[in-house]
Amino acid sequence: MAKTKLLIVTHEMSPFLELTKISEITRQLPQAMQDKGFEIRILMPRFGNINERRNRLHEVIRLSGMNIIIDDNDNPLIIKVASIPAARMQVYFLDNEDYFQRKYVFRDKEDKFYADNDERTIFFCKGALETVKKLGWAPDIVHCHGWMTSLVPAYIKTSYKNDPTFKNAKVVYSIYENCFTEKLHADLHKKAVMNAMTLEDTKVFENADCNTLHIGAITYSDAVVLANENIDSNVLKFVKDSNKPTLAYNLTDDFENFYALYEEISDEELVSIA
Repeated sequence: MAKTKLLIVTHEMSPFLELTKISEITRQLPQAMQDKGFEIRILMPRFGNINERRNRLHEVIRLSGMNIIIDDNDNPLIIKVASIPAARMQVYFLDNEDYFQRKYVFRDKEDKFYADNDERTIFFCKGALETVKKLGWAPDIVHCHGWMTSLVPAYIKTSYKNDPTFKNAKVVYSIYENCFTEKLHADLHKKAVMNAMTLEDTKVFENADCNTLHIGAITYSDAVVLANENIDSNVLKFVKDSNKPTLAYNLTDDFENFYALYEEISDEELVSIA
């Protein structure tokens, strides 16, 4: 039987970038699934405070060279790769001089939220999917972790819904409480529109605050993980009302509950085909 292909999309991962609990889960989960026989790919941004020399990042020439269009501007996408110490897994890093080569992640040295965090998010989400296409690797499950990945479910279910790489993929979105109190740019939902999409497809992201990003991602996902105990009540209500398969906050040692969730949504596909 073919291995289940699991794509992890995240903005942080240990040991490369450790900001919140997300970095621990995105390090341990793919390892656990690989041990269960899954085939893994991991994508994250190459933020400027990730040390390339220490982590042995190097450019993947065959994947680099694409341009990601945002608001009619071409933004070069550079792909780098590194191996995870003590594991047989590789992490692909998405880099761009304007968006990611800074000393800080989401806020400047004065703790001010970057004004272009909306475009950085769009660039990362679009770039992640284009990178996977270029890899020629069609995931069975795409698991998105945190608000910076929130546009990925929308893109997969609209612009990429008929693309051979993603048309059969099931999307899981993990909600974390570590977020931001500001709003992204008011035009986020307009800038986020891409091929074969309309403003109606991104309308759910219009308010551009953290809860809105979560709700937008949930709208387009096949399953949801409540990855923290302290998630906003409005978001929790939206999850409940969605009636989508949901994994409550509970990390087992071997991530058996995640495995069961992946199996559940994969079986739904088999049932629908039958």
